[in-house]
Amino acid sequence: MIEPKQIQADAEEMMQSAVMYLDDALAHIRAGKASPRLLDPIRIDYYGALTPLANVATVTTPDARTIAIQPWEKKLIGDIERAIINSNIGLTPSNNGEVIRLSIPPLTEERRKELAKQCKAEAENAKVSVRTARREAIETLKKQIKEGLSEDNEKDAEGEVQKLHDKYIRDIDEVYMKKEKEIMTV
Repeated sequence: MIEPKQIQADAEEMMQSAVMYLDDALAHIRAGKASPRLLDPIRIDYYGALTPLANVATVTTPDARTIAIQPWEKKLIGDIERAIINSNIGLTPSNNGEVIRLSIPPLTEERRKELAKQCKAEAENAKVSVRTARREAIETLKKQIKEGLSEDNEKDAEGEVQKLHDKYIRDIDEVYMKKEKEIMTV
């Protein structure tokens, strides 16, 4: 028989993962401010291996509208520019022979609304994951009744799982609202 506390812990771990995934997914959505995390998905062909950009260059944000990329080897400048152009981040690189600069253009109202909608979809996916974790935990608890868990203990554990669910749904809403505010701020 699986202990109710273990079932709750497993459910909480899945719910935490959903919130962390949402946080990471929203960090990659451009909100009009420069962030090195926008470049996380970009991979560079470095000696035959696809390598994350952060592993071959220093990525900084000198101001709110610029990302500066300083490759550790000058011969990588062309490869980095090609990778940025071929990615779907929608930024055009420029370089001075040593540093690649990406200017983040201000967002239009229409683009802000699109990004907010994209954030809402990511938040909804995270909520679905939290609900799935709750449902699986409750189903497991109900199966434990057949293996000797008392109905009172099952109901108590079910209530705890519901509290966890409510807490993580609130966390998701907070993360989403914060990102939406960041996007909609001109």
